[in-house]
Amino acid sequence: MSSFFRNSSDAYVFLFLFRGHQEGKNIPSFQQAASFLSSLKSLLLLFLSPEEDEEQGEGGETAPLHCVEPLVTQLAAPKIPEGERVDFDDIHRKRMEKDLLELQTLIDVHFEQRKKEEEELIGLKDRIESRRAERAEQQRVRAEKERDRQTRIAEERQRKEDEEAKKRADDEAKKKKVLSNMGAHFGGFLAKVEQRRGKRQTAREIKKKTLAERRKPLAIENLREDGLRSRAKEMWECIYELESEKFDLTEKMKRQKYEVGHLAENTHNSILETATFKKVHGKGKVGGRWK
Repeated sequence: MSSFFRNSSDAYVFLFLFRGHQEGKNIPSFQQAASFLSSLKSLLLLFLSPEEDEEQGEGGETAPLHCVEPLVTQLAAPKIPEGERVDFDDIHRKRMEKDLLELQTLIDVHFEQRKKEEEELIGLKDRIESRRAERAEQQRVRAEKERDRQTRIAEERQRKEDEEAKKRADDEAKKKKVLSNMGAHFGGFLAKVEQRRGKRQTAREIKKKTLAERRKPLAIENLREDGLRSRAKEMWECIYELESEKFDLTEKMKRQKYEVGHLAENTHNSILETATFKKVHGKGKVGGRWK
């Protein structure tokens, strides 16, 4: 085929014409394309001088012709008989048959490779779709398991809460039953318990009320710098006053504690002196009776 095509572009032009002829497109016919390429080859042969042919025969290297590698068994070039008339038409026909055979082989290999690539592409798409469907199924199963797990956790939590509520109710019922069966001498026990609970609640309410009265809202959202300075000064004065009261109360508590201790010590000493006096002087008549 290298003897017929000068470069790869001629081979691809011929391939395009041949393929278009097979598909029935409106392009020059196969015979016209072959005739055109044959004429082009003859013109190229005319420009080659005999000296250049001899130099090529003696081993001179010429510019390599870019050609398509044949994929079939190479056909032997026809031998020219010596002393006889040379049939150039037969030589040209055999060369054409050889080139057409190689071209047809290239076409078949090309479309076979293209068919394999299309089959591989289809297989790849099928594997992608299968993997996508498998992944979607795995996600669905995982989501379903997660929903079941959350449902079980909620049910277990609700069950524990119900058990705790039932246990508390049973404990309250047992306490009330025990208290109701205590007897007549424990009849006012519940009333006393409720009364003490009411007193504690009242003391707690008094404490909350006192704290609510002492705690004043800041209301500093809409204040500017001067207002903030004034409010900070008021808070500092309030803190100073509270610290002073705290110090006074602490000192007062210390003084009262000292006085209580002193009184307790005096009382103890008086008791000891009285006991000692009785031991020393013995019994005496007090109020008409001997002691």
